[in-house]
Amino acid sequence: MNKLVCVMIGGFVGSILRYYASVIVISEGFPWPTLAVNLIGCFLLAWLLTTAVVKKTIHPNVSLLLGTGLLGSFTTFSTFSLETVRMIDMGHIGLAVIYVSVSIFIGLLLAYTGVNVALRNGGESK
Repeated sequence: MNKLVCVMIGGFVGSILRYYASVIVISEGFPWPTLAVNLIGCFLLAWLLTTAVVKKTIHPNVSLLLGTGLLGSFTTFSTFSLETVRMIDMGHIGLAVIYVSVSIFIGLLLAYTGVNVALRNGGESK
């Protein structure tokens, strides 16, 4: 039950942050809010989970709260997919290709960076 509460609390906070990201960032034609939260999430989740494994200083419940809960609800693959389909349906195929390409390639680069930042700051694995 304790683990479930951690995921619920993190999910609550992450979904609120996700909502405010879409309200604060004005998106005209290009889904900047979704791109931003997904790229931020790529780096943070990679850093968090690598830090949890390398340093072993992050309690599993905190990893659940921040990883599964907060970042899981903050990032959104389903919105990314729907926005891509909508761009294609509206004939903006070039924008859709750019959106998918940036999301995948920059997302992978940020995840790689997050892992390396955690490893550099954490030393060798125990």
